[in-house]
Amino acid sequence: MSTAPLASVLFVCVHNAGRSQMAAGFLSHLAGDRIEARSAGSVPADQVNPSAVETMAELGIDIAGQKPKVLTTEAVQSSDYVITMGCGDACPVFPGKKYLDWALEDPAGKGVESVRPIRDEIRTRIEALIAEIDARREA
Repeated sequence: MSTAPLASVLFVCVHNAGRSQMAAGFLSHLAGDRIEARSAGSVPADQVNPSAVETMAELGIDIAGQKPKVLTTEAVQSSDYVITMGCGDACPVFPGKKYLDWALEDPAGKGVESVRPIRDEIRTRIEALIAEIDARREA
């Protein structure tokens, strides 16, 4: 049996500090090694948003050790799915990739109470994405 992931998913937002980090955290937590989760930003922040870290920790998902990363052409090329987080990022487009734009509120500068609904919306979308990737494998 192959140990290669079913798909590779790249989550992109401007600062790679909130939405994309939470999405990658959920995907890794819910899909394990079955699906590769990565994230990046066009203008990475210095650190992951503390409110994002705290709201994910409430669900037992630790993203505290993550660091914002710069978006590269190579990261896009090596991904099956490229998911932008409603930030209008100019992302390189390559044939054969599935591009999705998730319009999600930016958690920057928000407290934990305001970030929880964003986190929960991301989880819902990640669960649907996992189901889609599994269905494509079974097709």
